[in-house]
Amino acid sequence: MESGDRGGLLSAGGILSIIVGVVELIIGIILVVAMASGMSLWTACPYFGGDFSSGFGISGFAPTMTVMIIVGIVILILGILALIGGISAIKRSSFGMSVLGAVCALLPINILGLLAVIFVSLAKGEFEKDE
Repeated sequence: MESGDRGGLLSAGGILSIIVGVVELIIGIILVVAMASGMSLWTACPYFGGDFSSGFGISGFAPTMTVMIIVGIVILILGILALIGGISAIKRSSFGMSVLGAVCALLPINILGLLAVIFVSLAKGEFEKDE
């Protein structure tokens, strides 16, 4: 590979980390804002007859607002780290931060995060050339 060429795997891993990071940021913000403002995401759902849990056979499942705010904050932090790691992978600045970002993209257990971890890990040699 020539010195000006960017590695396809590394760029793909960085882009996937960024995509998952943005989604995690959006979900985290929605959870925190919705729960902090007193909205309930489980009790009033008109599409399922007014009770979200009854439509899925998990009656009695209603996490407290505090738990959901904590979950939202954790997802928000994972999203920020995934974004920073994705940017690091695209810039080829730090292999450790790129892997951390890819792992944070993986933690919600999704295929894009898994692919990001694989692609960034396989492209480790591109970081060693630049350092």
